[in-house]
Amino acid sequence: MKLKNKVAFITGGSSGIGLETAKLFQAEGANVVLVGSNEEHLAEAGKALDGKALLVRADVRKVAEIERAVEDTRARFGHIDVVFANAGATTVAPLEAVTEAYLADNLALNFTGTFFTMQKTAAIIPKGGSIIVTTSFLNTIGYPGLSILAATKAATRSLVRTLGAELAPRGIRVNALSPGAIATPFYGKIGLPDAALSEVAAGITQKIGLKRFGEAVELAKTALFLASDDSSYTTGTELVVDGGLTQF
Repeated sequence: MKLKNKVAFITGGSSGIGLETAKLFQAEGANVVLVGSNEEHLAEAGKALDGKALLVRADVRKVAEIERAVEDTRARFGHIDVVFANAGATTVAPLEAVTEAYLADNLALNFTGTFFTMQKTAAIIPKGGSIIVTTSFLNTIGYPGLSILAATKAATRSLVRTLGAELAPRGIRVNALSPGAIATPFYGKIGLPDAALSEVAAGITQKIGLKRFGEAVELAKTALFLASDDSSYTTGTELVVDGGLTQF
């Protein structure tokens, strides 16, 4: 019960890492607030949490919807102890295919949405609270076709340092969780046909020290460490969970 009676606010919580983290946080005693943009997926995630989570449909691309989600949480619980800013997605786009609209949408979801999630929730996080941001192994390697996602994740990593320093006097910790290749729906949404996706997955697997994709629950366990008092002296850092992909 490492999060007993804590309030955990999770964006991108309808599937994958977000949902597995929500399940684990709830099992550890947290009151979970699940934020997602797809009403149907959000409802299914709510069932997976036994109907005990507060479900808030909101698109983090829109600041007003983030504000509404935070206000709904404040109205129910009065404060937020743990924020997991996990929402993010992209599609593969080589240099010549990147358009202004594509760039703007990626920034809105993967960077601006994360920043304003941190800003709006921080106002009601008490001393001892924790903010966790999902970054990516793309911070440190170059992968063709994912330049904009990589840039937004690198910018988000920078936010963890700067806002970690800014919020430290208030006793709020800010850390990043950097997934490697994880078996989640993310890869099915990046716009590659199945054959190409299988080829990419095989190529990535060969570069992973542990020679396998990670599981979402393995990221959830790391998020639990960052959310709980186990990490009470950890802030501004990025914990890499990638099976050695960026280490060897």
